[in-house]
Amino acid sequence: MISFDFKYIFYYWPKMLPYLGVTFLVVVLSFIFSLALGTLLAAGKIRKNILARAFASGYTTIMRCTPSVVLLFIVYYGLPVVVYAVFHVDINYIYKGVFVIITLALLNAAPLSEVIRSAYLSIDKGQYEAAVCVGLTPFDAFRRVLFPQLFYVMLPNIGNSILALTKEGTLAFTISYIDITGKAQLIVSNAFGAHSREVYLGLAIIYLMITLTLEFGFKKTERYFSGGKTAPHGAGTA
Repeated sequence: MISFDFKYIFYYWPKMLPYLGVTFLVVVLSFIFSLALGTLLAAGKIRKNILARAFASGYTTIMRCTPSVVLLFIVYYGLPVVVYAVFHVDINYIYKGVFVIITLALLNAAPLSEVIRSAYLSIDKGQYEAAVCVGLTPFDAFRRVLFPQLFYVMLPNIGNSILALTKEGTLAFTISYIDITGKAQLIVSNAFGAHSREVYLGLAIIYLMITLTLEFGFKKTERYFSGGKTAPHGAGTA
């Protein structure tokens, strides 16, 4: 067995770090799409329409009960079959990152819908009505009165969501998608397992640095929007 060599923890960083941009691209796009879907689901939960509420609640329950890697395999192997059956288009050879983004967006939309729903319900709607009464359009009333409060309440949970996406994205290597985790796996495979402990420990340190940086950034953002006060945590929990 090859002995542990500390220097190899950082030896492969120059080969892995260029793929960090790929990882961030997946996280950003996944968050954007999950935020859009989560907003629609939250609207369905808030509305009085029974079918919309049942669909949104059922979707959230199903996603909460589905393991990430299982959903990734369902999307990766199942979506091309569905698309070909309906549209007669072969998508088996499209960019694999698309399947990862779809999977993470579907998963993350469920908890985000609860964040948005509870944040919306926590705000006094009388402010919106008063803003409209003094002459603001409904859009301006939402943009200038409700949205800043919604954003402030949601901010801690948005930070948690992005951190979760960053970690969940590591599963992408299971479909041979090459991000920073996939590159680490390739390095280990090409070296026939030599220094695998050092490579993965180095990868863990990279993710630790990313997580700490994001947490620091979110805390600074919270302080900026709250005027020095701490944003209310837990607003998005079901």
